[in-house]
Amino acid sequence: MNQPQWNAMDDLLASYLLEPDAVLDAALAASAAANLPAINVAPNQGKLLHLLAKLRGARRILEVGTLGGYSTIWLARALPADGQLISLEANPDNAAVARANLERASLAGIASVVIGAAAQTLERFVVEGVEPFDMIFLDADKKNYPEYLRLSLLLSRPGTLIVGDNVIRRGQIADRASDDPDVIGLHEFFRQLAQNPRLDSTALQTVGSKGWDGFSMTLVDA
Repeated sequence: MNQPQWNAMDDLLASYLLEPDAVLDAALAASAAANLPAINVAPNQGKLLHLLAKLRGARRILEVGTLGGYSTIWLARALPADGQLISLEANPDNAAVARANLERASLAGIASVVIGAAAQTLERFVVEGVEPFDMIFLDADKKNYPEYLRLSLLLSRPGTLIVGDNVIRRGQIADRASDDPDVIGLHEFFRQLAQNPRLDSTALQTVGSKGWDGFSMTLVDA
């Protein structure tokens, strides 16, 4: 591994392709000031999410795992004026930081943060018959990805795009005998992606300022 080179490359790509953004910088600064872990997506990864949402023509986005709202801002900015993003966050302190960041970004009318255990909130959405989402971004505890996927499919429609972040875990998922709960959860997540005939999926490993990791992409079919 060569982390300094990966960092330099991400910085180079960002210098060419991303405009300076005081709102996003402020969101990161507020998260750091609140001692949130620096596990938000990298800027170029945030732009990828933004472009995917635009390509999908998303009007409704569900995010599982808010942290400080950095990726939430990227995704919400891709929505039309009458769009809606709902982000789920278990930690009330994180949610408070995210809400302030969304307010500063003038996105509070489009994006909202729901506090509580994600699986329970998703179950409630299913029971309440919440309108399906066009894009779903999974970025929370990996051991529960199989359950998040199961419930997300009940909140999807044909054409829904589901992106699962942090699915490589520095290569740890290559160890099929691992007893790490996150790795076990991700193996089951991949099995569900592979075995469900409604799903068309791929996954990519990445290197960059966030180290060695990767993400999955799934299109929900009829």
